[in-house]
Amino acid sequence: MNSSSRELSPSAPGGARALAAAGAVLAALAVALSAYAAHVADPAAQSRLQTAAVFAFGHGAALAALAPIARHTLARVALLSLFVGVLVFSGGLAAAYFFGASTRLLPYGGSLMILAWLVYAADALRR
Repeated sequence: MNSSSRELSPSAPGGARALAAAGAVLAALAVALSAYAAHVADPAAQSRLQTAAVFAFGHGAALAALAPIARHTLARVALLSLFVGVLVFSGGLAAAYFFGASTRLLPYGGSLMILAWLVYAADALRR
């Protein structure tokens, strides 16, 4: 696969463009959250916020890179599940700090991310 086939062209499916954009936004928010954790948050909260930032950044970068080349429906479903999982997990950690929200859904977000990666791997093996 050459580099030009990896580009996110205007003819790429709308879902792929949206997932790539969502990944880029996740990565940007992760950088902001990490900065906030390092410079503003109390020491007790820093670890949780940094964990949220690491997961959001890594998965955001993965979405931005993988969405343009996800050709099969199964791969796109996996990436969408990955996006939802990181929203539940990282978003849940951030919401717990900023709004006092419950963290009871975090294991579901983490499990969804694991499952999404396994589905993506299965799709890659099918190619």
